[in-house]
Amino acid sequence: MSDEFDNLDRLGHGIARFSGRPAAAVTILLAAAVIVSWLLLLVMAGGAAQVLPPREAGPGMSALEGFGWPGLVEAGRLFAQLCLSPGIPDLSGPARFAALAAMWFLMAVATMLPSAAPMIRTYCEIADTARGRGRCVVHPRVFVAGYLGVWLAAAGAFAGLSVAIQTGLAAGSRPLDGIAGAVMLAIAGLWQFTPMKDACLRRCRAPFATLFGRWTDRPAGVLRLGAEQGLWCLGCCWALMLVMFVVGLMNIFWMALAGVFAIVEKQGRGKTASRVAGAILLVWATALLVVSL
Repeated sequence: MSDEFDNLDRLGHGIARFSGRPAAAVTILLAAAVIVSWLLLLVMAGGAAQVLPPREAGPGMSALEGFGWPGLVEAGRLFAQLCLSPGIPDLSGPARFAALAAMWFLMAVATMLPSAAPMIRTYCEIADTARGRGRCVVHPRVFVAGYLGVWLAAAGAFAGLSVAIQTGLAAGSRPLDGIAGAVMLAIAGLWQFTPMKDACLRRCRAPFATLFGRWTDRPAGVLRLGAEQGLWCLGCCWALMLVMFVVGLMNIFWMALAGVFAIVEKQGRGKTASRVAGAILLVWATALLVVSL
């Protein structure tokens, strides 16, 4: 396939060129995601320190309690209250759900989009070849929109789960511990060993057969194609996001670790990374359960 992408418009050409260098794309996108996440964390830390005791913020977060930007601390405090303080009547309901959904979607974009760069490149290659043969093609942004649409829906689902768990906790904001936390970790760990996880990972690693075999020049079809690839990506990573309920919903350290793992897993070969992650999570679950009992 052509590496010039002369048959795409400027935006499509730019997307193709950027995602055409998987290593550079992943590095740049991951660096940008980490920078944005840390900047948001600095904003949230000043406010979260006023909302949560150190124990409830999650592992490692206490080291960031002193961070905060003048003028933005209040915004961070309000955001933290929206996400983590269901007991405040004025900050409950739709506003809290929207804040949680925004947090989950931001985390998904920051951690999952870098690992999707080769898939986006593949779509651009096929589109460029089709355009060169005089065929109608749908712009890559439609494909990307379908992919991100799945994660937006998943963010809503995780936000709903967050609200349900917070409502069930006496303190409302602390991370899950004890048996409940062990169950979450066990689910995440066991998923890494399932055939469905392996199937999702195979589709993420080799998207060409799916994209080429189901190619269409209809925008709705391309949107659906992007959504299907998003579902395979979600299938790879949804269980790892459950760990956020154990380490703390705003734990930036776990977000960064999940993003790095997604890149390593999807760029690698075999099942070693998945199995090692699964084993670590199961050992963690067992240790938490033993301590709790």
